[in-house]
Amino acid sequence: MDSQEVSMDVEAPIEKTNDDRSLPFSIFKKANTPVTLKFENLVYTVKLKEPQGWFRKNDKTEERTILKGLTGIVKPGEILAMLGPSGSGKTSLLTALGGRVGEGKGKLTGNISYNNKPLSKAVKRRTGFVTQDDALYPNLTVTETLVFTALLRLPNSFKQQEKIKQAKVVMTELGLDRCKDTIIGGPFLRGVSGGERKRVSIGQEILINPSLLFLDEPTSGLDSTTAQRIVSILWELARGGRTVVTTIHQPSSRLFYMFDKLLLLSEGNPIYFGLGSSAMDYFASVGCSPSVERINPSDFLLDIANGVGSDESQRPEAMKAALVAFYKTNLLDNVINEVKGQDDLCNKPIESPRGATNTNGEWPTTWWQQFCVLLKRGLKQRRHDSFSGMKVAQIFLVSILCGLLWWQTKISRLQDQIGLLFFISSFWAFFPLFQQIFTFPQERAMLQKERSSGVYRLSPYFMSRLVGDLPMELILPTCFLVITYWMAGLNHNLANFFVTLLVLLVHVLVSGGLGLALGALVMDQKTATTLGSVIMLTFLLAGGYYVQHVPVFISWIKYVSIGYYTYKLLILGQYTANEWYPCGENGILRCHVGDFEGIKHIGFNSGLVSALALTAMLVVYRVIAYIALTRIGKTKSG
Repeated sequence: MDSQEVSMDVEAPIEKTNDDRSLPFSIFKKANTPVTLKFENLVYTVKLKEPQGWFRKNDKTEERTILKGLTGIVKPGEILAMLGPSGSGKTSLLTALGGRVGEGKGKLTGNISYNNKPLSKAVKRRTGFVTQDDALYPNLTVTETLVFTALLRLPNSFKQQEKIKQAKVVMTELGLDRCKDTIIGGPFLRGVSGGERKRVSIGQEILINPSLLFLDEPTSGLDSTTAQRIVSILWELARGGRTVVTTIHQPSSRLFYMFDKLLLLSEGNPIYFGLGSSAMDYFASVGCSPSVERINPSDFLLDIANGVGSDESQRPEAMKAALVAFYKTNLLDNVINEVKGQDDLCNKPIESPRGATNTNGEWPTTWWQQFCVLLKRGLKQRRHDSFSGMKVAQIFLVSILCGLLWWQTKISRLQDQIGLLFFISSFWAFFPLFQQIFTFPQERAMLQKERSSGVYRLSPYFMSRLVGDLPMELILPTCFLVITYWMAGLNHNLANFFVTLLVLLVHVLVSGGLGLALGALVMDQKTATTLGSVIMLTFLLAGGYYVQHVPVFISWIKYVSIGYYTYKLLILGQYTANEWYPCGENGILRCHVGDFEGIKHIGFNSGLVSALALTAMLVVYRVIAYIALTRIGKTKSG
């Protein structure tokens, strides 16, 4: 694939092999390496900063314990369902077990082991993690989503066409053939249904035939029939020797009895861990029975986890404390014994998927493969946005309007000409800034998901974004200048036109780089937009057109201003210091351009310095953006 174009031909013939990679395959076949997951005395605390205001400064931080001493075990072939009210710690526990507790987000103590070994790169390669919010690209079809995932996540022991075929088989077995050519969609873009989106998310993770599969509320927001289908898929996957752990909010009674084990949480405390089928009997034995005969078990368990029982006189906090005490007295020893009893039975080493580390270090594919796949995926995802008719129409309308306003402006109207040059630098400072400032905040969820799973390096992702954005970054300003330049009657010498074009293109790339840096640093669209506006307006005010005699104590701003260097180079690309222009009351005198009041303070020297300054900014802003992105998807487990 290093020297081949990434193909999307899902009907391509498959070269037969003689090993376990032969295709087609079933997603329900047995896991290659069964994994026993154990967690002992897990405690997770986070620091909560109190809000601050203009008139209230408070540096005190409050520490909150999310998980309070959880112990348990999940063996291959089992589904563990974690049930509890909102805020009980389900997602925090799932994130911790999946090795996704980010650095600086909290303190996790206790022990988590996978076949009696700590989390390693090999374990992460064998782990699938389905997030609750289904981080998917809205403009990709179901087929494209799964094929690109296969090309990135499956190791090079699979040929490219084998990876595509494997994605197609997953799609078929998950019942997604009906919508294979439908886009995923989003909040304002019609696409597949909620159940189909969830199955696509599951399909992305089971492509690698994981030994461990974590799912965060996979049935949330789905109707009972669709939820049943999702859980049936998980049940089949578990029967293939996988270890499945899922959080679930309020399953129906028929879903409830499909789970092998149940962990019930109340404010971070365990109040039940054991067989799902035995939960109702356990609570009846400790005096907590439902008030009605027929009741959904999950409804009853959520009620008691909230401290709501049949005895209305009992305070909720007292009931919760009693249930925690009952758990420690009646169940905890059994759980600890089960965990300890597996020590000699789950020492099988966990290997990375075949070929994942043979030639590419810790990554399943090479740098160049990752770059090519990410570039093609990015172009397909952004094809509607980057080449939108509204954006193209906006540029053409502004360029024609500028051409008409400055129609055939001769050098005798020098002030008007330099006004046009400054407008060009101003317009193409803001336009690319606001195009690029949303780039990384919009993709944060996807980047977090894929980086946490170890799908690719950060560098090929970053470079694919830069290269993928180049066409529209360069084509639109070129079209703008071709129209405006000749309509406005600027210097007709072709050399001057191409110098102006080169300066404009570099200016656009620098402004876009500033947008990338701000977006990556702030990761909040609203804040980044406000900050970008303030910075760019400051640069423009110090650019040398509005204020020509800037006080010394604030004049340093122009040396960090993109607009200052661009404006200077645009003037140098149009005029020479000794060039004549008509001046005086009736234009009967001839004056040097270098003596014109609006140009004299800019000067005709230091053109090379300005070019070098823009080049440095071109590099520095992107380096800042890259460094800021390194914190995304970074976990304590590496």
